Amino acid sequence: MAVVLIIDDSPTELHLFQNMLEKAGFETLVADSGEEGVKAARAARPDIILMDVVMPGMNGFQATRQLTKDPATADIPVIMITTKDQETDKIWGMRQGAVEYIVKPVKDKDLIGLINTVMAD
Repeated sequence: MAVVLIIDDSPTELHLFQNMLEKAGFETLVADSGEEGVKAARAARPDIILMDVVMPGMNGFQATRQLTKDPATADIPVIMITTKDQETDKIWGMRQGAVEYIVKPVKDKDLIGLINTVMAD
């Protein structure tokens, strides 16, 4: 069973993604900030990370950059989660080390498909 770390400052989004992924058979871990997400990734070494872009403190770009530059977490793929009006941020996210991005609101089948594709690569 693949382990997915979900990093998002919105309790509603965390709950939504967690339910979506657990129904699809994934094990989930959650963190409500970029700082906590980096710590959780280093401690748990998940198979993949879903990273919100806009968070107070350390944003998703900064957290992704830290994770991809750290040899202990550099091999964990990061999927950036953005809102439609932030879609141009996908280029910036890819420059920070994200392997993919998905736009909110997220449909179950799209998210599961994207995670499976990224993990198969």
